[in-house]
Amino acid sequence: MPGSDLVAEQQAAQLAHQRRAFILDAVRRDGSVRVADLVGQLGVSDMTIRRDLDALARRGAVEKVYGGAVATAGASGHEPGFDAKSDLEAAAKAAIAGTAATLVEPGSVVALSGGTTAHAVATRLLGVPRLTIVTNSLPVADLVRAAGRDGAGTAPTLLLTGGSPTPSAALVGPLADLVIGSLHVDLLILGAHGVAEEAGLTTPNLTEAQTNRALVASARRIAVVADHSKWGVVGLSGFAALDRADWFVTDAGMPASARAVLTETVGELLVAGEEPGGDRDRDHDGGRGGDHGRGHGPDHAE
Repeated sequence: MPGSDLVAEQQAAQLAHQRRAFILDAVRRDGSVRVADLVGQLGVSDMTIRRDLDALARRGAVEKVYGGAVATAGASGHEPGFDAKSDLEAAAKAAIAGTAATLVEPGSVVALSGGTTAHAVATRLLGVPRLTIVTNSLPVADLVRAAGRDGAGTAPTLLLTGGSPTPSAALVGPLADLVIGSLHVDLLILGAHGVAEEAGLTTPNLTEAQTNRALVASARRIAVVADHSKWGVVGLSGFAALDRADWFVTDAGMPASARAVLTETVGELLVAGEEPGGDRDRDHDGGRGGDHGRGHGPDHAE
């Protein structure tokens, strides 16, 4: 039956997605995987694992070697593509997105940076009334445009910055910086390649770092969204210190030592699925400072 064939194909695709996410997590954790080990762990054939590794290698997520695969690079200048990152820590990103979305008020102007975690947040914002989304992320722009085409009356207004795309599908460079520099947004949802106590928020892409600095400067409030695997990772170029974050939204996997640092440094640490703790004493006038005169934002409910 055609219907049953379609269901079978969908189930097979979902299983492949789950296997590849497992493999990516293992490579990220251990630096390498062996085909023989994956066969035993996942209960599938040698050929199935090799097809999974081929698919991941084509996306640049892993590098195939004899008998298995290794991480593509550990250098601070290596920048994986959007697709390569999309399967990593998917459950954590979904949880973070749900918590971060609660910071967004109807009628506000929200900027979303590039990256898969900010994209996950965008999926939760499509029904927020009278929302304007400013973004330099091509996947976020595609998501918002698709919502508008579907005829949803609450689809956000989209402002795309322009610029040159990075491997992670973020628009960067002088054009993006010029556009962003002319704007004042209520809230910035900001992702990062890496987060560390001393280095702050970092990325392997120098040009993207400059564009992220422009986003930070444009925002009245900043919510950093980063899962636990980003902690301790340091990219080539920093673009914001931790104390620039009014909120830092993460998942329950964030270790206690990192939570202690974040609690003392950021405005408020929000852990998805857990009750929020007390925030540090600060004025929350991030970005260019003061009220930009919009009369709305996360602390101006309409």
